[in-house]
Amino acid sequence: MRPVFHGRARAVTDPAVTDSSRYQPQALETRWQELWDRHQLHRTPEPGNGENFYALSMFPYPSGNLHMGHVRNYVITDVIARAARMRGKAVLHPMGWDAFGLPAENAAIERGVEPGTWTDQNIASMRAQLNQLGLSIDWEREVATCHADYYRWTQWLFLQFLDAGLAYQKDATVNWDPIDQTVLANEQVDGEGRSWRSGALVEKRKLRQWFLKITAYADQLLDDLDTLQGWPERVRTMQANWIGRSTGAELSFEVVDARGEPSGERITVFTTRPDTIYGASYVVLAPEHPLVAQLTTAEQAIHVEAFCDLVSRQSEQERTAEDKPKRGVPIGAMVRNPATGGLIPLWIADYVLAEYGTGAVMGVPAHDHRDFVFARQYELPVRQVIIPEGSDEHAFEGGAWTESGVLIHSGPFDGMPSREAKQAITAAAEQQGWGTGKVQFRLRDWLISRQRYWGCPIPVIHCETCGVVPVPAEQLPVELPQGIALAGRGGSPLAQLEHWVTVDCPCCGKPARRETDTMDTFMCSSWYFLRYSDAGNTQVPFSREAVDTWLPVDQYVGGIEHAILHLLYSRFFTKVLRDRGLLGFDEPFKRLLTQGMVQGITYKNPHSGKYIAPADVADPTDPRDPISGEVLEVFYEKMSKSKYNGVDPSVVIDRYGADTARMFILFKAPPEKDLEWDDADVEGQYRFLQRIWRLVDAAAERGLSLAAGAGNAEAVAEAIAAAGGSPGLLDDERELRRAVHTAIAAVTDDLTGEELQCNTAVSELMKLSNAMASHLAASGDAFAAEALRTLVLLLAPFAPHLAEELWLKLGGRRDSDDLATTSIHAQPWPTADASALVRSTIPLVIQVKGKVRGNLEVPADADAATLERLALASDIAARWLQGQAPRRVIVVPGKLVNLVP
Repeated sequence: MRPVFHGRARAVTDPAVTDSSRYQPQALETRWQELWDRHQLHRTPEPGNGENFYALSMFPYPSGNLHMGHVRNYVITDVIARAARMRGKAVLHPMGWDAFGLPAENAAIERGVEPGTWTDQNIASMRAQLNQLGLSIDWEREVATCHADYYRWTQWLFLQFLDAGLAYQKDATVNWDPIDQTVLANEQVDGEGRSWRSGALVEKRKLRQWFLKITAYADQLLDDLDTLQGWPERVRTMQANWIGRSTGAELSFEVVDARGEPSGERITVFTTRPDTIYGASYVVLAPEHPLVAQLTTAEQAIHVEAFCDLVSRQSEQERTAEDKPKRGVPIGAMVRNPATGGLIPLWIADYVLAEYGTGAVMGVPAHDHRDFVFARQYELPVRQVIIPEGSDEHAFEGGAWTESGVLIHSGPFDGMPSREAKQAITAAAEQQGWGTGKVQFRLRDWLISRQRYWGCPIPVIHCETCGVVPVPAEQLPVELPQGIALAGRGGSPLAQLEHWVTVDCPCCGKPARRETDTMDTFMCSSWYFLRYSDAGNTQVPFSREAVDTWLPVDQYVGGIEHAILHLLYSRFFTKVLRDRGLLGFDEPFKRLLTQGMVQGITYKNPHSGKYIAPADVADPTDPRDPISGEVLEVFYEKMSKSKYNGVDPSVVIDRYGADTARMFILFKAPPEKDLEWDDADVEGQYRFLQRIWRLVDAAAERGLSLAAGAGNAEAVAEAIAAAGGSPGLLDDERELRRAVHTAIAAVTDDLTGEELQCNTAVSELMKLSNAMASHLAASGDAFAAEALRTLVLLLAPFAPHLAEELWLKLGGRRDSDDLATTSIHAQPWPTADASALVRSTIPLVIQVKGKVRGNLEVPADADAATLERLALASDIAARWLQGQAPRRVIVVPGKLVNLVP
């Protein structure tokens, strides 16, 4: 006879909330955070024989305050890290600070404080805010790029690039503020070409700058994108376009003098369309091209000088924008088309940049849209040399034909398909000495020089006798001097410190000068993920053993705005350090998740363009400008201080608790999609956690406990055996077990499948709690305990504080136990029992004339004939057919039966 389990008949109710039963997260979360810290629960274990897992969020700039974008990033990564620990992996989950850069220097100028002091205060504040979220971060591996014990190794790595011939100096064009006498980043120049600080029109100047030769790795960086199957296709495409490999030819145009004789100079252009060379009717140089001044005629000198001055005030973005008109002037010189022998004019134009390709392009108006517009504007010849197959040369006189076709007016190549002509003309150019096949990249070498104080000093010394001399490794770090006055003008602050600049040459001992440029902050962020693997090492930036043990990073999480530069530079660093023998892998990040933005409700006056704070909108159902009364636009937009639509994470945590904030962030939208903040949905997650609290509270009152392994696989197997096997279970027990193991399978897949789906994982937890509310009361203790154990275990990565408290409440651990081994977060992840998912019956949809009229519970293994028979015999058929035999019965086994009268 089937034994009766204790508590079977006692109902689990959903009691009204009372002070004793209410979920009150604030004190609970603070207590667990203190205990986790005291017991070093999140310390990275020594790698063992098992599997290692490296979970990493892109580290933040320490502005002093977390925003909801930070919260989303770090909570997603924390869920991944916590679940990996419970699956038995040794997990590295570190955090640090991308702490150099202009904001700290500007803050120091405005506040009269040291940038380092301001930065360290912000770090302390943000670390405390991160801890409020219950993140399982190993703070023992914390790094800050502005601290000398970190940038010592940034400098050491720079010397590795220098030794490999991958770091060099050359003259480069920069944005120069003539009032503040300093270099500006592109981001510091407004749309009118003025300095963000002084308002002066920015000039272009040539300065000696440091570069890293990333172009030497262009082929690898492009080809290896195919190996990054764990990256979003969108990001891989963006990087491929940025690298921009083009196959074509370099063609040489001979410059002629006034008599048409060779002058001795040649202009080389790169083109992907050598098949159009016979249609080239002009050549364009960048205004900065070194031959412009030499080749400009006296008649054109004043026009060329004025045009170059105009272009010098434009940003690169303005010059290359598709919607901007293209401007240019002829310089008076002529070049010879190497294919036709004819003379064509030489121009300069704003859309040609000296840094791209050779700084010169050939104009073929008949077969390039931009060239066509330019030629029409300045009345330059349009010579068609390719037509669509089967067409004639007059078919496209109103525009440019840019597709493939057949060559005309191309000498010996007439009638040749243009695809073949590319190779044939290139071969002829090589044979005749006026061209060669060439692969070119859009990617340019990485300019790392910054004329600022708050950055990593470049560790070289300039000696008149020895040239560029690297600072010896034993003398690193070259530290930033302290206590200097920062004014934000007058060039590099370091260059003004004679006592710091003047040093003896390490080679000859003669007086020399330090490099006064500091490094681009991307230098610091291009290797920080390597340092985490061995953060305490004082001898090298990381040991080969440690870095090869933990890397590549298993899961990297960050914003799409870093899709190109940070990720590309990090890949470049990794490949160079691999070739230097410092590590043994090709790519730094196996899987990449670019989380969507957090958007807030935004109010904007469409007439004035002003944003209005939600608190100033009296009636959200009829939003109006509080001053003018004008109707406001209402929409969701990325949270921003300037738009008054941000939500302070600390306010949400103080009101609802960190677990609620986490659950909302995770549930509201798929990780890669934008998230629209909604206070009502935050309340919904708070109520859901309260329901779980009450559910467990009622179970504890019933006497259910997880002590001594109650509810684990062995205890459940004993209970099933005692019931005479699965057929002997009560219906409620079977439904409860099915819900439990469906949740295990679904949540596991959501967290470990090809795409991370935290939102659907939270949804599965809701389904499980609903099933427990329906079936827990009528189920035996073993099965009720299994459900409780599973719910708390699955909840743990998402709401870690509440899960820890419920684990203690249910007897999963005692207060006296070692938290490091008995914490909910140290328990093994549950495994789905496939047998529990088997259904003896399934719901069958009954349709009449295609409309759903009801459901029928049928045997799961019923064949089509049986399903038809059961459907016809059902009350649903009797009600809707009213005795009429159907003309047709459509059966979809396992899903539906459609009766067509």
